[in-house]
Amino acid sequence: MSDARAPRRIVVVGAGQAAAQLAISLRQGGFDGGIVVVGDEPYLPYQRPPLSKKFLTERGQPDSLFLRPADFWRGLDVDMTLGAAARAVDCRRKLVTLSDGRELDYDVLVFATGTRARTLPLRGVALPYVMSLRAIGDVHKLRLALDAAERVVIVGGGYIGLEVAAVMRGEGRAVTVVEAEDRLLKRVTSPVISDFFETLHRRHGVDIRLNARLAEVAGDVRATGVVLASGDVINADVVLLATGAHANDELAREAGLPCDDGIVVDELARASLPDIYAIGDCARLPSRRYRRSLRLESVQNAIDQAKAAAASILGQPVAYDPVPWFWSDQYDVKLQIAGLSDGHDDSAIVGAPASGRFSVEYRQQGRLIAVDAVNEARAHMMARRRIAEETATADAVAYEGAA
Repeated sequence: MSDARAPRRIVVVGAGQAAAQLAISLRQGGFDGGIVVVGDEPYLPYQRPPLSKKFLTERGQPDSLFLRPADFWRGLDVDMTLGAAARAVDCRRKLVTLSDGRELDYDVLVFATGTRARTLPLRGVALPYVMSLRAIGDVHKLRLALDAAERVVIVGGGYIGLEVAAVMRGEGRAVTVVEAEDRLLKRVTSPVISDFFETLHRRHGVDIRLNARLAEVAGDVRATGVVLASGDVINADVVLLATGAHANDELAREAGLPCDDGIVVDELARASLPDIYAIGDCARLPSRRYRRSLRLESVQNAIDQAKAAAASILGQPVAYDPVPWFWSDQYDVKLQIAGLSDGHDDSAIVGAPASGRFSVEYRQQGRLIAVDAVNEARAHMMARRRIAEETATADAVAYEGAA
């Protein structure tokens, strides 16, 4: 990339899947300037989905999760600056200050800061043996605690909570899932899927408490269980908080960028100030396809939005408006979700839930907007294509006038 207007140095704050893909796409696109990836963890970019599943079960080494080995990044001439968090960004001077005092100048800055576990403002949540699960370090602490535990309380009936519940039941531990809503997975799916997974977990021996709000974590020196708003006490050796995530957008907000549970970007992944982009879990993007802004926590979005940002930086912009997809493995069941079902006005079940292989299709004003597939990989793949076709709009295909 020899254009005199091209950036000489790109600094990426965050060292996850999105950052890794951005660096790869930039090099594939011909960018020959400097690329610096800043990560607050001491690890190379790694996969996060296995943290609550295979990695937790198998007690693997961190390098088993690495997206690429160190030699790959050296060969790509990507400077991995790890174990040093970004502490401040000066957009006027184009400087990033790290926690160790170093300053990095940039021509283009990309935020890929991901998310952090949501905390609860309740008594006892800071006690030992109250844990969350977002990073390799969390798994190491959780695994050590679990190995000495017989009873586990999981607060939150979403993907991570249910995946860990499945792992714990596979190890023979007593598990209680505490969910404040009236059904599991309520934020992401329909009652049909919720009922299926509630039945699945109960069949495996999980004690599920719905409409159950946490009042406090019990214990003095360490967590000994939880107290519900109803007054019920559930004893436990480990309490896992799996209550969702916040976007890590504070650094961007302090730098003057608009944020709304995520750094606000356009279809090209550009933030509101020149030469700044945001990608992955930390970014809030506009979707013409779904007619609202979205913040997506998924591998698909991390990869595809990173590719879109790289294209924008390289002067080849194409609007990014994805059909998002997600998956969750629990016991021998794979749930694959294509699209976003919230806002649907019609749904239909394809197949029989009792068989353990079925899907649910969701429509809005006649358009197919999402499909949940349970042990139906073919239905999932077809759904992604069908949703893309039925939700496509003329102005969602390409960004006209950008250069």
